[in-house]
Formats: sequence, C-alpha cells, structure tokens
Amino acid sequence: MTLAFLIYSYFPYGGQQRDFLRVAMACAQRGHKIIVYTMKWQGEVPEQFEVVKVAAKAWSRHGLYQDFTARVDKLLDARQIDAVIGFNKMPGLDVYFAADPCFAERAQTQRGFYYRFMPRYRHFMKYESAVFGPESATETLLLSPLQRAQFLQHYPQSENRLHDIPPGISKDRLPPENAAEIRAAFRNEFAISDKQLLIATIGSGFVVKGVDRALRAIAALPNDIRQRVRYFIVGQDKELRFRRLAERLAISKHVHFLGGRDDVPRFLLGADLLLHPAYSESAGYVLLEATIAGLPVLTTDTCGYAFHIEKAQAGIVCASPFSQQQLNSQLEYMLRGEGRPVWSANGIAYGQNEDLYSMPETVTAMIEECAVRRNSRIGEK
Repeated sequence: MTLAFLIYSYFPYGGQQRDFLRVAMACAQRGHKIIVYTMKWQGEVPEQFEVVKVAAKAWSRHGLYQDFTARVDKLLDARQIDAVIGFNKMPGLDVYFAADPCFAERAQTQRGFYYRFMPRYRHFMKYESAVFGPESATETLLLSPLQRAQFLQHYPQSENRLHDIPPGISKDRLPPENAAEIRAAFRNEFAISDKQLLIATIGSGFVVKGVDRALRAIAALPNDIRQRVRYFIVGQDKELRFRRLAERLAISKHVHFLGGRDDVPRFLLGADLLLHPAYSESAGYVLLEATIAGLPVLTTDTCGYAFHIEKAQAGIVCASPFSQQQLNSQLEYMLRGEGRPVWSANGIAYGQNEDLYSMPETVTAMIEECAVRRNSRIGEK
C-alpha cells in the first residue's frame, strides 16, 4: 500500500513525533510505501520515507495550518493513496492518531468565555469537528481512557470510530542488568553525590508539562531538603521564561536546562524522582518510561497515562482541580519519605507484567484494515 502520513512538524524529541516515527517505521517494515507531508523536518530522514516539505504560508498559526491542509489536498489528489493518516487534527483523514488532547475540553475548562469568539478557537473547533463530528468517517486511535471520556463528552456520535490502543514504550527503558553501574556513572558525570536528590522533568513543551508548577514546588521545599535538590529539565523548548521564574524564586543554582537528548534512559536510571505536573496531556509516555525503569513519579491526573502510575503503585498522582499546595506537600513527602524503593520496585514489576510495548504493530494492523475498507468503499462507488 501507499500510505500518506500528515504531521505539521517533525523533530526528534517530541512525544507526538516519536509516535509518528515508530508507527510509520512499523508500516514501512510491512512493505508499505511511506509518504510524509510536513511543514518542517528536523533531523535525519529514514531511507524508507519520502518526505514532502509543504511550503505553507500565513500570518497566523491557524492560518498556516489551513494553508498546509489546502496544499496537501492538492498533492494527494495527484497521487494514488491507499490511506491518509494524521498526527494532527485536520479534514480529510482516514485515520487520526490522537496525539493531542480534546480541544473542546481544553477550551471549556482552561480558557475564558471570550476565547470562543476568536479566530483561533473557530479554526481548532472546525478541525476537531472534521475528525470527530457527525459528518466524519475518520477512525481515531486513542491513547488513554481520559481521552475517550473527553472526546465522547463533546462528540458522542463518534463512539463507533474510537479505538483504544496499547502504549508503545521502547524496551530500552527497562533497567538493564548493570543499571546500578549506569546510575553511578551518570551521577559521577554530573557531580551528584549520594546525599543529593535529583529531580527530572523530561519532555518538550515546557508550558504544557508544567515546568512552572515544578519550579514553584521546588522553591517551596523546606530549606534542609531544597539545598540537597538538583532539578534537570530535559527537552527542546524555549527556556527564557522558566529561567527567569527560577531566578525570581531564588532557585537558579538548583535548576539545569539540558536541551533535547538521546540518552534519556540514563536520566531515568540516574534520577531520584520524575516530576511531571502537566496541565493537560493525551498520554505522557515519560510517565510509563520512568515507571518501568524504576523511577518514582509525581504527576497530575490530567495526564492520560496517570492511571498507570496508580495501577502500578509507582508514585503519586495529584487530583484535579490542581492545587499548587498539594503538589508542594506531595513533593516534600516523596523526597523526605522512605517510599521510593517500594515505588521503584512496583514500577519495575509493572513493566515486566503488562503489555506496554505493542503500539506500533497494533496501529499498523489497524491502518491496514482501514485502508482495505476505504478502498472497498471507493470501489463500490
């Protein structure tokens, strides 16, 4: 088959982008031709892919997306495509991989009433409705029960087109036999003593990941704990506003921005806690990556994969509505308490006993089935 993958932007360190790459590679390994339409590609292009960079132009972000969609429609019309798979919501998709949260839910719960009169709101509602609305035939692949509940609340007619998929965690996140040696070497490299406590936040998109919440929680720690803390932020995003916040909170010396990195498993083994107080996230793969590596997690229930932390008993999930005071107290509890070895052992056991790895293969099979049904409908016409 010839499969068209649509994604606005690709770079190596985004969760959405990693999902796209793993699914597209799995499809390529099944012998399918992969054509990727994107506005921006950062990094190496797999030899199995044909990447078409679409030169969309507009003054606004949503205008850029509209121009991208229009240009891609024309390009697709000129080729024989068996299925169109999108990793962003837009019209014309046969399959949507739900890497983003429900926009209608976020607009209703995180924005003021005035927001609904803005062009940006109208655009994203239109594009989300193109996927989930009653006129759509798009099949959607869901990452978590939280997504299903939110999409069904706003688009109840889409229920028959929603499909749950397992996580797609890479098994290189499992702790190897020499995990203790890797941890010791990592902490030696970054000059972290046994008495110090290393907190990590891993992932691009610092605003959504709640880095501001994390910084405030660290600043609120009692002095005896705060002086032992180092906070590593691993991910590709704009740092300035968060550096300034750390300065205002007088914790700059504790905070280190390390950019996007390819050695994430070392951080999972070398840290003492994953702090991930995200505002909203469809899944949050790093929660599971940390869990199976034995790194205790402190997160929020607005992350799709937060339920895995509770199921595995591998950390603490802060309940909604979010309370900074609750996050502060839970962070102190997890750093001061003696529960980390238990949370760590529970997480490692969870990674050995649950299906957390089969997403790419499962999604590939679903895409193939969808393509067969699509071509059957076209043949009937």
